[in-house]
Amino acid sequence: MKQRFASIRYRYIISHLNALFLTTVTILSILLTIYVLFSPNWLTSESIFLFIALYISLAFIFSFYVGFKSSGDLKERLDYLSVLITQFANGNYSSRVYSKEADELARIGNELNELGEKLQNQVKSLQRMADEKAELAKTAHKSAVIEERQRLARDLHDAVSQQLFALTMMSEAAVKQLESNPNLAKEQMKDVAAASLQAQTEMRALLLHLRPVHLSGDPLPKGITKLINELKQKSQIDFEVRIDEDLVLSETKEEHIFRIIQESLSNILRHASATEVTLNVTKRSNELFIHIRDNGKGFDVSNDNERKTSYGLKTMRERSEELGGTFTIRSNVNEGTYIDIRIPC
Repeated sequence: MKQRFASIRYRYIISHLNALFLTTVTILSILLTIYVLFSPNWLTSESIFLFIALYISLAFIFSFYVGFKSSGDLKERLDYLSVLITQFANGNYSSRVYSKEADELARIGNELNELGEKLQNQVKSLQRMADEKAELAKTAHKSAVIEERQRLARDLHDAVSQQLFALTMMSEAAVKQLESNPNLAKEQMKDVAAASLQAQTEMRALLLHLRPVHLSGDPLPKGITKLINELKQKSQIDFEVRIDEDLVLSETKEEHIFRIIQESLSNILRHASATEVTLNVTKRSNELFIHIRDNGKGFDVSNDNERKTSYGLKTMRERSEELGGTFTIRSNVNEGTYIDIRIPC
């Protein structure tokens, strides 16, 4: 009920009644002043109060009627504006309101029409940008797939293919020397065994690259644990792993961190010849710390000629920087490799 009497129509009626009250008080004051000062015969106290009573009765009815009728057009136009705003709120930016008058409400309606047109154009622009972004994402994905295939093909050719060719040559040489020089044949077979072990390590590293980039719905600690357990079964490396189980990260960060760790373990398998690997993933204050260490043969960090290793390190550094973090690597020949990554949470 309170809301109803607060409407524009009843405010109009109340304004007319206020005018009636002020007019009545003014007329009554004038008549009483004339009566007191001049006391004319035609003006008596009874006639004054009779006149005021009759005036109030008629004026009240007229004020109520005129206020109710005159506010109808204003209320209708305000309702049109309210409906237009509701349409905009619901996303229907093509709605418009039209008025023949040239007052303030008509100006507000025209401004709302212009606003709706601008919103409609912005929606079209956003949709066009979304389509363009989707096309760019598809193109980038295709380029990334092609680049990854080319890299894997290059690695297969440069590493595994050449090792298999060497195995074939050494095996044929050992067979020829088996009867005439058994000792030489034995040494050559040892070389065959070592080369086959190296080829097997290369293949495991390449298969590690072919794993899905995402975590398949698993949280980061569980995904890393699965990866380490798989590598324990397929290699002779002793892993020491410490991961905070209560890590809460966004899906994008988890995938990037998982891929960084995957890349580092692949590099260790292929190049380090390590027997021990330490992996720590801990959260301190507002930063995530990732520490990866191996006791392998190491390398000269300033030497960029080792193309295969530097490619993996470059990818890890780029992923770290995409997350707003820092990537630090320390390594020396025959002293192992240390990688420290700090990512803000």
